[in-house]
Amino acid sequence: MPTFAYTARTLGGELKSATMDAASRDDVVAQLKRQRLIIVKVDQEKVKKRPGRIKTRDIVIFTRQFSTMINAGLPLVQALDILSKQSENKALQEVTRQVVYDVESGNTVADALRKHPKAFTDLYVNMVAAGEAGGILDTILMRLATFLEKNDALVGKVKSAMIYPGVIMSVAAIAIMVLLIFVIPVFENMFASVNMALPLPTRIVIGASAFLTGYWWAVIAVVFFTVTSLRKYYKTSDGQLKIDTFLLKIPVLGDLLRKSAVSRFTRTLGTLISSGVSILDGLEITAKTAGNRVIHDAIMESRASIAGGDTISAPLQKSAVFPPMVISMIAVGEQTGGLDEMLTKIADFYDTEVDTAVSGLLSLMEPVMIVFLGVVVGGMVVAMYLPIFDMINTVQ
Repeated sequence: MPTFAYTARTLGGELKSATMDAASRDDVVAQLKRQRLIIVKVDQEKVKKRPGRIKTRDIVIFTRQFSTMINAGLPLVQALDILSKQSENKALQEVTRQVVYDVESGNTVADALRKHPKAFTDLYVNMVAAGEAGGILDTILMRLATFLEKNDALVGKVKSAMIYPGVIMSVAAIAIMVLLIFVIPVFENMFASVNMALPLPTRIVIGASAFLTGYWWAVIAVVFFTVTSLRKYYKTSDGQLKIDTFLLKIPVLGDLLRKSAVSRFTRTLGTLISSGVSILDGLEITAKTAGNRVIHDAIMESRASIAGGDTISAPLQKSAVFPPMVISMIAVGEQTGGLDEMLTKIADFYDTEVDTAVSGLLSLMEPVMIVFLGVVVGGMVVAMYLPIFDMINTVQ
């Protein structure tokens, strides 16, 4: 929301200058007239550089504090005003101030939050709307905070599993490049000075070194082109589906991604349904947060099935993405009318499964990385020493 600087004169003739957040200049003029001020000048201030991003942790703290204050009986506007002043995140402070203004102007809290999608997701806004409609906003906010914490922890686990092999591979790549660019040429010059026939492994390593030092720019260009092309392809509907399908089929990693997607799906949908959001809206919101196109498509097919009077479990079973246990438990939840509770139980179970999958992936990656580094780096070193061994044998 833009900020306007104004100068106005009171009925007593006193000159007053200040700033005001408003949707437009006309809104500022209207508010000043209601305050019986004589307007001298109203100018919109230049847009300032955006402060830092809003982290999930900041939203969790905001949500818990908001819930506590509402439960204690504080009016909405007063609670939001307090939050805008005490938040440590400058970006969240600014967003909350704008929310306060919108609520004061007659908007619901959900409508005010909806204007800030970078801070508050569709899931968050819809749950707040359900809480306002049902008069249980404090309960919904506390449930939201718990959900956000668990979801953030789940994402953190998956990222930790991805970061470890990435770091190891990066270190290995740097070590190999240093050897090829700086170390191997020294051995090459030494072998050239004695004019001796080199073994095949040594010639291969020297050839790789010569190619990298002579055509390093081509290597960088190929890597850049490949990464850019994959990103562009992933943005297409067909590319996203094929890449996400491939990721789910990778041994160990695919199992981890599948389990984390199941946990996120069941916890999100269970939280939405238990908060009073309709199952059709809940499935649509959940599909957007799936994080995988295959999972997204399966959830949207379930939504279409529900809209046509069928069950959720049937389309999920056809997708062959969700484990049979999940399908069976969802079917039981539908039949007994306790779908939200069943979904939460599934999510709790798969949170534990994700922990096990992460541990399994890391324990598998460690020996694989050690063997890889040993074979590649060790192989290069041995290849360089083979001619030296031949020289020693010749001298003897």
